[in-house]
Amino acid sequence: MKDQADIPKMTAMRPPSQVMRLARMGAMFPTRLSFLRVLLRQLADERSKMTRTVWAIDDEGFGHAVYSLTLGGHDYSLVAVSSALPDEARSDRVIATAWDTAYVLYDGKPDQDEIARIVATAPLQEAGRFTERDLVLSRANKSVRLFSHIVDRLRAGQQPDAALINQVGYLMRTTAVYGNGKFGIADRGLIEDRPGLSGPFAAEMLTVWMIRTFTHDLAEHLGGGALDQDLKRHLGIGNATGLGMAPFLVSHPVLLNNWMLARETALARVRAQEMREDKRTLLLGNVRRAADHLAEWAVPDPAHQSRIDKLRQEWPRIEALISNHVGAIDGLFRQGETFSLEAQELLVALLIEAFPELVDDLAAGMHDPIGLCTRPFDDAADVLQAIEALYGWALDVDFDAPEAQHQFWYVSAAKQEPRLGVRSAEPGADLESPLDIARRVQALHRALKPGMDLAAFRKAHPEHELALTRVLTNAVHPYSEIQDNLIGEDCLPIDMLRCKLAFFGATKFDPKSDRWTRITLAQGAPLPEDIEKGIGDDWWLKGLTA
Repeated sequence: MKDQADIPKMTAMRPPSQVMRLARMGAMFPTRLSFLRVLLRQLADERSKMTRTVWAIDDEGFGHAVYSLTLGGHDYSLVAVSSALPDEARSDRVIATAWDTAYVLYDGKPDQDEIARIVATAPLQEAGRFTERDLVLSRANKSVRLFSHIVDRLRAGQQPDAALINQVGYLMRTTAVYGNGKFGIADRGLIEDRPGLSGPFAAEMLTVWMIRTFTHDLAEHLGGGALDQDLKRHLGIGNATGLGMAPFLVSHPVLLNNWMLARETALARVRAQEMREDKRTLLLGNVRRAADHLAEWAVPDPAHQSRIDKLRQEWPRIEALISNHVGAIDGLFRQGETFSLEAQELLVALLIEAFPELVDDLAAGMHDPIGLCTRPFDDAADVLQAIEALYGWALDVDFDAPEAQHQFWYVSAAKQEPRLGVRSAEPGADLESPLDIARRVQALHRALKPGMDLAAFRKAHPEHELALTRVLTNAVHPYSEIQDNLIGEDCLPIDMLRCKLAFFGATKFDPKSDRWTRITLAQGAPLPEDIEKGIGDDWWLKGLTA
């Protein structure tokens, strides 16, 4: 436990009513507390060495490979399988049944029998059979344009076009990275106490980073040459993510609280600091790095591109504020609150980045080792008081209006993945998933009266138990609830996706609709040879010019 004198001073944290709104969550950026950053710091601290123990890839690029490393005293291996896939069969959709490549993160170092099992099974993905030695299951498709360009350039003895690498950012794009017991792989409980994998989604992030190395090796194998190291670092891993990810933030309220709490605590610590010249220099260097990142970031969707364009226009004013600011950083932050949500949240990430000594310890509290922690309500009046204090945003929704109940969440029977339907036009509302938190809390508030016996009410009305649990949870975990109506017509799932993906460490958000997006992970991240030298951290929004 830290001595009281060692605890950093803080400003007041931003309240949940400001932070936990979808529009702001949908403007988040990765920080040094993002899970991939935390994992790579751990690998670099241990100077972990990744070795390619098997390379059975033919001249056409098909076959399998195995990579191994040690993290926290445990060995882990990535088994990668590359298969022939017709162009017309290549799809980012979850309903696809074939992919260019498939992967398993294996617990330990697989022998020949285990490698053969995985090579036969991994390409089947959901249709395969897996064991508890299989920690993560994934698949990825080539970004054909960039992959072909790089192979062709290497065959010609040339390096690829840096502008095209900036534009695309990855050689392959994953369409799923499954963990936590899905399809028979290991439950998280088997690894959650292991050093290095105890953090949220650490095994999945390890898998993504190791897949990235395989994509580099495959392109160099086919091209017959070596990529420039800086270009190689700028080739991350793409990801296509849809609705399946969004409900997680609702169904794991304590995790969501812990993620947000760490981030907001980090910001409050930084805001309490005085602006020093060494920190100003660091901030300004990262401001310019962010500007280069924004210049690289372009998307086809005009609405989202307009947000990027506005951010580009505002960013020089942020730089000017930092250049001229004196006194507490809180004053700088408050000036930044006059800008767009995107600029505000990029400023948050920028400020956190400059103070590793104040914030890095917070990563240790972002998992959920205990689970739900609540305090019982004394009586019905206590419940009503809590609802009115914490859920005023839910009580304000008029659920008699059709637009307030426009959508419903359900789980696809075919793929066991979350989906979103239009209540007035599609069947299935009778199988609605319980993501209608605002409606349920409002119904509880209407049904409960101050003088009621709370125990008797709960026994007689089990339909209100979920809402009661949410109120109990939010009373202890203030950042556990998204403060918006998730079944309303104006609810955009893309905002939930961006929030979660920013915590993963994603950049270059490229929405394809309000329900799915492409992103880039590990762009600018250290290569295995960097990690082995202990270099693992300075790559926030790092571009080719940084």
